[in-house]
Amino acid sequence: MTASDLMSPLMSDALVILGAAGIVIPLFARFRITPIIGFILVGVIAGPHGLGALVPDNPWLYYVTISDPGALDVFAELGIILLLFSVGLELSFARLRKLRRQVFGLGSLELLVCAGLIGAGLMALGNSPASALALGLALALSSTALVLKITGTRTAVGKAALAMLLFEDLALVPIIFLLGAMGRGGEAQTGADLVQTLALGGLTVAALLIVGRLVLPLLFAQAARTKSPELFLAISLLVVIASALVTGATGLSPIVGALVAGLLIAETEYHAEVEAMIAPFKGLALGIFLITIGMSLDLSLIWTQLGQVIFAVVAVLAIKAAVTSALLRAMGARSATATEAGILMASPSETTLIVLTAAVGVNLINPAAAQFWQIVTAIGLTVTPLLALIGRRLGRRIDRAAPPPADLDTRDGQRAIIVGFGRVGRLVADMLREHGKRFVIVDADPDLVGQAQRDGYPAIYGDAARERTLDHLELDRASAVILTMDDPYGVQRLVKRLAADHPGLPIIARARDAGHAAELYRAGASHAVPETLEASLQLSEAVLIDLGVAMGAVIASIHEKRDEMRQQIMEEGELDAPPKLKSGRLRDRQV
Repeated sequence: MTASDLMSPLMSDALVILGAAGIVIPLFARFRITPIIGFILVGVIAGPHGLGALVPDNPWLYYVTISDPGALDVFAELGIILLLFSVGLELSFARLRKLRRQVFGLGSLELLVCAGLIGAGLMALGNSPASALALGLALALSSTALVLKITGTRTAVGKAALAMLLFEDLALVPIIFLLGAMGRGGEAQTGADLVQTLALGGLTVAALLIVGRLVLPLLFAQAARTKSPELFLAISLLVVIASALVTGATGLSPIVGALVAGLLIAETEYHAEVEAMIAPFKGLALGIFLITIGMSLDLSLIWTQLGQVIFAVVAVLAIKAAVTSALLRAMGARSATATEAGILMASPSETTLIVLTAAVGVNLINPAAAQFWQIVTAIGLTVTPLLALIGRRLGRRIDRAAPPPADLDTRDGQRAIIVGFGRVGRLVADMLREHGKRFVIVDADPDLVGQAQRDGYPAIYGDAARERTLDHLELDRASAVILTMDDPYGVQRLVKRLAADHPGLPIIARARDAGHAAELYRAGASHAVPETLEASLQLSEAVLIDLGVAMGAVIASIHEKRDEMRQQIMEEGELDAPPKLKSGRLRDRQV
């Protein structure tokens, strides 16, 4: 009896994958390395081209290798579907409308220019026009699964990448049908077939939007009433998988249905709960996808064609990085953002493998060429985290080297400086404006700065965490600094730096809770305002007024309770009084 007789392939592979997840994630987190690389390495080592090739001579390796790589494909596809679903959850139709210029302008230019240049290079190397176009379109795609996991969708780089990736995901179906129309095989699609399928797909998406808006709120409301997490999770998975199957059945890509499902749920009040429940499944399924990428790497084949593979990888990365960075700069992005996003988007995509398979199916490229470019794609995906690190460091270097914006100067008079322009920063700015106090807003998000300027606020771009930005804010002439960011550790570091460099400067900081407020007082804040305390005081004020207590008495008691709580926080922080209040500096300076 062999080792494989004692355990089914499915159980054995599940053991390897779960064991890899349990080892890779904490190990790489300990060294602050993304687990993406770890999962790909697991695929290389445990796959058929690694230890799997030694199983016949060493049966015990059966327990630490993946015996049926093809069985993982469905889980890898599920990971991509769940990723696109989570992207939809982070969006909304209102936000998508705002991104339409970036999606259909920047996204289309990026895809077409990259595909054109790569295709032209392949034609110069002797490929036919049809084969060069197919390969150009395939290699021009970038990895949604990896890029968005690395950068998120909230940063300037993430927003730029999201716009381009959304267009690429939407363009995947037309690309596949275009290849079918160009194909020389019996399965080639005619132009009429393409139009018919796209029309049917459009009607399907419209039907999903209509039915989803009517049914999903009722469905999730019913699940919420049962207070059953299992039912809520089951309905969430049902919605995303059903939407993916419906769009897949009509000829569109399943990821289109997943994205639509996420957008629909994002419009409901249940999107946060759904996102939290889906997250573990998405992470594990993406890990399986990355393992399948690693399993496709045949190290012996790479070694025999090492020079060609390296040249192809470098050429694709260089073309895509240069084109993407140039287009972002042309559309107004900062040099640092354009550089970082361009390098991050340079590698090919998981959907590149889908397009290559489709091109082989209609005889546009031969299997040997497809295998070569699959290796190039797998290597590109493997080095994506390294590209992200290089892009981030280059972006920071460009930021430090670039001259500061002229409007960071505050020498025309004393003013308060509000760092961060979220909901809290906007409210602080409104109150200062209401009382005729001068201020300037500083934020590291160019979209927030642009919106603030359109709304008439004196806002400028700048990252207050950078020493260069602080030097040009003329803090010695500022009346106060108000820190409103929802970043406890970042606020604490900034308070400590400001208090050390500008001991006479009033610093008013937003705190997460009483414990965080005590830390901020120890760091040198003049005032630390805990969100939980203020919410409780406002709630108490509303209750007392509704119960008929006189307004003056309520306000007096609220102020008394606030002072009492502040004293308690200072005692917990082993402080007699806020550092700046001892000397009266805050009272002596006008904000």
